[in-house]
Amino acid sequence: MEKIAIQFTLFSAFYSPLIATMAGGFLEEQGIDASWSISPPGVSAIKALADGTAQVIQTAPSQAFTSLAKGDVPLARHFAQINEMDGFFVVGREPDPDFTWAKLEGADVMLFGGGQPLAMFMYACHKAGIDFDKLNVINVGGAAAMDEAFRDGQGAYVQQQGPFPQQLQKDGVGHVVAQVGRQIGPNAFSSLAATEAWLATDTAKAFTRAYRKTRIYMNESPAAEIAQSQKSYFPDIDVDVLADCIATYQKLGCWTPHIDITPEALDVTMDVFAHFGTLKERYSYDQVCARPPQV
Repeated sequence: MEKIAIQFTLFSAFYSPLIATMAGGFLEEQGIDASWSISPPGVSAIKALADGTAQVIQTAPSQAFTSLAKGDVPLARHFAQINEMDGFFVVGREPDPDFTWAKLEGADVMLFGGGQPLAMFMYACHKAGIDFDKLNVINVGGAAAMDEAFRDGQGAYVQQQGPFPQQLQKDGVGHVVAQVGRQIGPNAFSSLAATEAWLATDTAKAFTRAYRKTRIYMNESPAAEIAQSQKSYFPDIDVDVLADCIATYQKLGCWTPHIDITPEALDVTMDVFAHFGTLKERYSYDQVCARPPQV
């Protein structure tokens, strides 16, 4: 078996297509024995590529913008999509079938403090035609801290990625009132990245074969079946909650069958960061992305 190491920047059910390459046995079918880890807080998974401790990482194409702005050639080549939609939810205290984004103006809204989650949320507000500056923004830390704070009564709304919202709903603490992805539409949200040298290997081709099969599986298999196979990766989440989360992402269209990061999706991501104020110039597709290895 060929051994590879995979490192996640963030670990959640949102990244189920990559988790399923392992949980569903797709990598093993291709003769690959994969280990996995999560990058330490405050440390980019790019470091694992640089020092050779990981061959494939979960990251985002927007990661390349920082290096390119400095005039550097990014080490990581973003060669396949994981999610083609933003996977964050807006969770309120009560069910609200008549929710509109305008209700966030003047409300206490707990958000991520920066980076892509905040950039995308601000762009969603822009697309919804509301004034982000009218939100009473609360920052308490990362995903777990936000979940705990909301459970403790802070905020009228909270920005969360699955399966946190679905667990809140089951526990009767919160209710999903909106999906950020529906406001923005398809974009190059999260990706698989590797070095140029690794992408030229036979192992990369075998990985790509496994990943293509996984994408089909993620769209054609019942959410309950996928959740059951991934349960060991989420020991603190009820399996029915995990299934609910996966079904929601299937319906949202996060995991389209094609694995390529499209130029059109990358353009939307650049629109998001231009609006955020951190993207000062636009980059060509080849500066950020690579096509998947041909198999």
